[in-house]
Amino acid sequence: MNKLTLLFLLFFGASANAQINTEKTFTNPILPAGADPWVIFNKGYYYYTQTTGKDLAIWKSKSMVDLRNTSRKVIWIPPTGKSYSKQLWAPELHYIQQKWYMYFSADDGDNKHHRLYVIENSSEDPTEGKWVFKGQITDPSNKWAIDGNLFEHTGNLYMMWSGWEGNENGQQNIYIAKMKNPWTITGNRVKISGSDYDWEKYGDLGKHNNPPHVNVNEGPQFLTRGKKMFVIYSASGCWTDYYALGMLTANIDADPMKASSWIKSAQPVFKSSAENGVYATGHNSFFKSADGKQDWILYHANSAPGQGCGGKRSPRMQRFTWNGDGTPNFGIPLATNVQIPVPSTSK
Repeated sequence: MNKLTLLFLLFFGASANAQINTEKTFTNPILPAGADPWVIFNKGYYYYTQTTGKDLAIWKSKSMVDLRNTSRKVIWIPPTGKSYSKQLWAPELHYIQQKWYMYFSADDGDNKHHRLYVIENSSEDPTEGKWVFKGQITDPSNKWAIDGNLFEHTGNLYMMWSGWEGNENGQQNIYIAKMKNPWTITGNRVKISGSDYDWEKYGDLGKHNNPPHVNVNEGPQFLTRGKKMFVIYSASGCWTDYYALGMLTANIDADPMKASSWIKSAQPVFKSSAENGVYATGHNSFFKSADGKQDWILYHANSAPGQGCGGKRSPRMQRFTWNGDGTPNFGIPLATNVQIPVPSTSK
């Protein structure tokens, strides 16, 4: 303990000590409510976003555990009467080729018309400057599409998303396509994952107008380390307590456009914990601590069974590690009363 800290404690007493301890740990959730959390770290700041439904917004913070004290900046409101005016879901913010892009799905009020869109900003700070609507992102099939995730691999850009196999609800698959620039897909989509196991098929006819056996794969997120690359995705209906994360694995030198490159894990890699009071864990993203030494998973979940996929979902985060075979180990979702050490920072 340095002299300045000691003097501070002697002067302010026990209340100061409590504050310092609080700054070293945090508890979930990191915000009272919010679904489909996404974050990117750039030049000393975390830029966080989540589904609001009506607009696109960013929280800018030096610390992920301080989002509650951070003002939300609305960066874009869609014009009325457009195909992308309503139900804005799962925004993702990316910094590509010295410009910012935010990807999102939206429709005109009819879920059947959900498609992917993107806006662009050339400012250094995505909470400043002007955001420009670049248009729809689509492959030649132009089918229903949500949850776009862009990633770069071996110098190429790719987009993954959750899409309908046909023109009606009932089968959501994970598709991938190459991109010739951050707002344009080139070539046809390729299916890399569908609902192959029972744990990916929870859902029922009585809720949300869905068919009796809902096959859902959505929210794909690219992750890579060493000699492997992964797609972590959400499966089963988000309105069920069984909403969970699954994993596809491929060798780092494999072609991500080939379905045969990806091997699916037979069991979910992150799921609800009734013991810890965490339900419907899903739609995640990843980030590193500010010093680049720790890996963290960011996800949403409910605090009680049967809360569905409405406004009671809240964003949570926890550190994860790696297994000896090179695969990620996400553990189990931590209870809301668990004190978690804050992400590490550079000294």
